[in-house]
Amino acid sequence: MSDFSLYVDKGTWLNKMHPYTKLLYILAAICIPVIGGEIWFFPLMILCSICLLACGRTLRRALPLVAFSFTLIIVIFLIQGLFNHANETVLIRIGILTFYKEGVLYAARIGLNILNMLLSFAVFVLTTSPMELVDELEKSGFSPKFGYIINSVFQIIPQMMKSKDTIMDAQRSRGMETEGKLWVRVKALFPMISPVVMSSLVNTRERAIALEVRGFGRKNKKTFLYERPKHKGDWLIGVFLGLMIIAVTVWRIVSCL
Repeated sequence: MSDFSLYVDKGTWLNKMHPYTKLLYILAAICIPVIGGEIWFFPLMILCSICLLACGRTLRRALPLVAFSFTLIIVIFLIQGLFNHANETVLIRIGILTFYKEGVLYAARIGLNILNMLLSFAVFVLTTSPMELVDELEKSGFSPKFGYIINSVFQIIPQMMKSKDTIMDAQRSRGMETEGKLWVRVKALFPMISPVVMSSLVNTRERAIALEVRGFGRKNKKTFLYERPKHKGDWLIGVFLGLMIIAVTVWRIVSCL
């Protein structure tokens, strides 16, 4: 069973960090702007995520995810800027389109929130080995079935992308046009859907057989080939992130009094 994932081991300190510490960072990156309430918290956490991706040497791999999110963000700006029910103050006019301040600010908050969540999850996904995460979950007492679900979530998109590329190459070798105008690409898409879905089902069946052969359903206590040593840095980073969440919560309560 092949191992596909978005993770790439660059040998950086971020790769060596415990998966739970990176999960805590996701929690902090999402909670701090929401609890803080101020819009400037979002760019602050986005900048932190970008710095972490740069330190982990995975920033370039995160760019396609960011580019994809901008399509959604642009749509949100158009809808909210033009049609938000609270729109009153005209911000800018572009031809026949009138964008309002209230809608644009609301869209900015949503867009920054999406970008913040996407980048914080990218820090985790691009620097954490799925197998290491599953092992740590099982060591903590989680069911192996839960670990298998988590591992599948990490692998399903890379697997489907690899299957898509393989099927696309096979279709090209048979003389099918897959590049050119938009209509040509649309026509090439439909013959590819069925093989991708069928290959995914076959892979699922093969994985189920492989798991059964390896005693996945056994109730015996598992042993692990690799015992991950605990680092003091994980504990310090975890404490720092926890204190940041508490500090922002206290600041928000005090500011509301």
